[in-house]
Amino acid sequence: MKKIVLLSLSMMSLLLILGVAAQTPEVERKGACREDVDKFCKGIKPGGGRIWACLKSHEAELSQACTDQIAAATKKMKDFTKACRPDAQKFCKGVRPGKGRIISCLKSHESELSDSCKAFFEKN
Repeated sequence: MKKIVLLSLSMMSLLLILGVAAQTPEVERKGACREDVDKFCKGIKPGGGRIWACLKSHEAELSQACTDQIAAATKKMKDFTKACRPDAQKFCKGVRPGKGRIISCLKSHESELSDSCKAFFEKN
């Protein structure tokens, strides 16, 4: 039983991270990664984290600026997960990750969020 609970929590965390990753289009459509996306991921349909996965599969070939931007976005995702995972598990249990649904759900519970999750939204 304990393993099932831990597996469920791990899967929820992964889905939360992937949901946030899919919500970071600035990494894939503009800024430092734009040329890398055009070069390595041409023809890949945006959405569902496909461009993100493409960039990760070409990680060794990416420009330094893109690599830095991905690192910053990854840190932001980890910070979000650390700050808001308990709130997402509490308030957004049935919400499917992706397309901003978790963030929208959390924002709809803004007055009920933990201090750490509120702080994340305030600084980002």
